[in-house]
Order: sequence, then structure tokens, then C-alpha cells
Amino acid sequence: MNLEDYGLPIEVIKSLENDAESIPARVLAVHRERYDLVCEHGQVTGRLKSSTYFADCSEDFPTTGDFVLIHYNPKGESPIVKTLPRGSFFSRRDPDKGRGEQAVAANFDYVFIMQSLNQDFNLKRLERYITLAWQSGATPVLVLTKADLVEDYEEQIEAIAEIAFGVDIHAVSSKDGTGLEALASYLQPRKTVVFLGSSGVGKSSLVNRLAGQEIMDVQGIREDDDKGRHTTTHRQLVMLENGSMIIDTPGMRELGMWAVDSGLSEAFSDVEGYFPHCKFSDCQHKTEPGCAVRKALEEGELSPDRWESYLRLQREAKYADDRAAYLQITRQKGKALSKWSKQRSKNWGEAKW
Repeated sequence: MNLEDYGLPIEVIKSLENDAESIPARVLAVHRERYDLVCEHGQVTGRLKSSTYFADCSEDFPTTGDFVLIHYNPKGESPIVKTLPRGSFFSRRDPDKGRGEQAVAANFDYVFIMQSLNQDFNLKRLERYITLAWQSGATPVLVLTKADLVEDYEEQIEAIAEIAFGVDIHAVSSKDGTGLEALASYLQPRKTVVFLGSSGVGKSSLVNRLAGQEIMDVQGIREDDDKGRHTTTHRQLVMLENGSMIIDTPGMRELGMWAVDSGLSEAFSDVEGYFPHCKFSDCQHKTEPGCAVRKALEEGELSPDRWESYLRLQREAKYADDRAAYLQITRQKGKALSKWSKQRSKNWGEAKW
């Protein structure tokens, strides 16, 4: 199995050739403490090396799409010893813990933000996805599913275009094939696309349609609310016949901000475009004279809803940044304490002998 076909840059592969003990692998799926991996020996299972990931806390926990180093074990689970640097990374605030970061996927080229054209359509949710997608380091693409269920969706596309600057928009149908040919330019060999969206928007159905076979389980549409049942239970990377890869993810009920400084600027470039025109460089855009934002709001150039969305996500991002800084400091303290404890034990042992 050639990891270059799975997207690992050839220069990274060459840099690892002198490591006789470790070989690279890519994470296909995460099941609690077990990892599905692909490496030069084919598909294997792995488990985190405790001393590296838990005792020293020196490595980021792998997520689906990550490239890692493993000590290959042909007779059982292979220890995962290192998480390689990420080219892109999508995360959100952990919805279960209410704080901290939850890794979603890594090392992808495009983010397919999926929303159905029926009852799931929600511009505010799209603003969140677009912000986090830009922050990931990859290119966001808006994919509007279930185009076969609505007669005319031009008005919805026009509404999205007003908030999705620089983002391609495609309306598709997994049922009748509408618009699928436009997605071919993204699904190229050695390229990875992550599918993100709420439960029931048709992520798994689209994976199956693009793959030409039933890779993912799909359940029917509920008659009471016209939404699909939740089918994907974990994040999974699959390779299509043409060599492109898709990371399918479970539906997200919540999408909390987590460290989105650059993503916010990309997603709201229309809003931040007014800032340099304010009279004062430190303008708070409240009551200061010569504020370009207030002027744009008063003259109708900038909608109040768009401004409020920006402020709301900015507040969430600030909280996330503060929290991230706190966790980083805590982690560094943990590493220092672990190092001190090991050194103390070593010194004690030498003194004893």
C-alpha cells in the first residue's frame, strides 16, 4: 500500500526513510481506544502508546485523516507513537463537555459544507460552518443537497451568496444525479474531502452515489419532519475508485466556535472590510465619530443581522481563545511536572545505589 496515494506528501515519506523502527500510516476511523489505519502493509488496527500520549502528553491525539507513525505489529494492534504535522484541521468546541476542543478531521483539501434545500436550510448555521471551514486551512465548498425535493432554489442560492464570499455553491441530488458532475473537480486522486453537516442532510447518500456502491448505511426519510435519520456513528475515511478520498462525519447538533481568528476574518471579509475606513484605528464600532461600520449600518450597506452574527461569533471565538490559552498553559505545566517527576525518581534511584 502506497501512502502517497493516501495523500502523504512524498517529501514526508522520504524524510521518514531513516527511521527503521517506525512506519507512517493514515487514520481511517477512530473507535474509542482503537484506531483503523492504513499503512504499507494494508489495513491494520492500532492503539495509542500510553507513555507518549498519556504520560508525557507530548502528542496531539489523532483523529480521522491524521498521518501517524506506528510500530507495525503483524500479530496484533500496532502502537501509535507519533502524530505527524497536519496540513489542515477541523475542530469545534466539545458539545458533550461544554468546554475544550473536539477534533473532527485532519489533512483534507476541501470542506463540503452540506445543507439540504428542504427544512434544514439555515443561513446562521452556514455562517458558523464557513467560519470554521476557513479556519481549518482548507477550502470550503457549499453543497446544497436534496435539490430534487424543491422546484426552485435560486432564491436560496442568492441568499447564501450574500454571506459566502469566495465560496463555491452547488445544488445537488443524490437521488437523480442533479449537479454531481460539478463535484468532480474537487474529487481528484490523492485529494481528501471532508463532509460536514447536520444529521439527515444526505452525507452518506452522497458518499454512496459518488462511490457507485453502498459504502455507508442509509436510512429513509421521516415523514413527520422530512429529515433523514442519523446513520453515520463515527468519522470514517473512504477511498473512491478514482483515488480521491472522503471523510464522512456524524451529523452535528451543535457547532461551537473554537479558536477561529483567521476563519472569522475570511468568513466575514465583507464586515471587516469596513474597519480600515474608521476614523480611529482602535474604533470599537459603537459610538465613536467617523465609524465606517456605523455609517454602513445606517445607510443600509451592511445588514444588522450580518453585523450581529459577526459580533456573536466573535464573542464565542474570544471565549474559545481564552479557553485554548488556558488549556495550553495547563498542558505545559503537566509536561513540566511529568519531566520533574521522572528526573526526581532517577536522582533518587542513583542516590540509593
